[in-house]
Amino acid sequence: MRILTINPGSTSTKIAVFDKVFKKHKPFAKTTIKHNGSQMLQLETLAEQLPLRRKLIEEFLEEYDIELKSIDGFIGRGGLLRPLESGLYRVNDKMIEELTANAHGEHASNLGGLIAHALAEKGGKHAYIADPVVVDEMDDVAKMSGLNGIERRSLFHALNQKAVARKYSEEQGVPYEDLHLIVAHLGGGISIGYHRQGRVVDVNNALDGDGPMSPERAGSLPVCSVIDMASSSQSAEEFKKMVRSYGGMFSYLNTKDAEEVSDMLAENNLEAERVVKAMVHQIAKEIGGLFALTHGQLDAIILTGGLAYNQDIIQPLIETIDHLGDITLYPGENELDSMAFNMLALLEGRTKAKEY
Repeated sequence: MRILTINPGSTSTKIAVFDKVFKKHKPFAKTTIKHNGSQMLQLETLAEQLPLRRKLIEEFLEEYDIELKSIDGFIGRGGLLRPLESGLYRVNDKMIEELTANAHGEHASNLGGLIAHALAEKGGKHAYIADPVVVDEMDDVAKMSGLNGIERRSLFHALNQKAVARKYSEEQGVPYEDLHLIVAHLGGGISIGYHRQGRVVDVNNALDGDGPMSPERAGSLPVCSVIDMASSSQSAEEFKKMVRSYGGMFSYLNTKDAEEVSDMLAENNLEAERVVKAMVHQIAKEIGGLFALTHGQLDAIILTGGLAYNQDIIQPLIETIDHLGDITLYPGENELDSMAFNMLALLEGRTKAKEY
């Protein structure tokens, strides 16, 4: 069986092709296509990027002599849709319409299903997404914000969180539905969820401003100070962009790259030290808050995402939270592997696709 996985980002498109050796969990063709920033800025909408990104993927496949008709499964990262239950979804006309129009918000991940569909159509197959960022399994009480008219949203790294939780359950020989886990995805954005017996019943909104600061996102902020800053000079869209893309670590150190920050620490940069300590403090506090909900039934804390490779961040975090319970590390943002895992389950008849 051959599976094509697609993960679009704002400045790149990650793709991988998995073949019969999938049991080794290694793709035989994989790349990150970097996109020209100025070229992308000339395109007004995400949908206008679709032909260019598709063409570059097709050129990569040609380099490896991979024909579209030889691919059995096409799957892209799921984007901003209406709230959904966890699972694998076929890309249908309704989904294409909403992703194209950014009906539920604009994010590069919206292109995942669209690109997969465009390529699958040429190969005579259907396309799919799995565990999109809008997976919503939150308890009703967790959605209350404290201000009537504003509700907390489930918007997080569902694909990777679910994948590492299931990986842990397999390694432990315990069904995911029997476990109580706290999973922290630590990347450009940070989401921390409480997985209670197979459902993520509480999680911070990693995109819109909730939870700890991250390399590029501001996280939770003092509301009245936000109102003052937002009303002083900037439009709503400019302010959203600032807290989503230029907040957090970047706003203090002018970089989103944790390795660059590690270099600053090696040079005894006091501001870098202060920022890292603050970010670790906020991550630990978020994990500790969810720990209070486990009623002593926590099986493990799982740390994943790109920052889990960075020892200047992960070591002090572990030292801060190790008294809460067992800690398991799955470093990296494993979206491509996770998509392939979900697609293989469909191709082998172990799961069924849902309709949007």
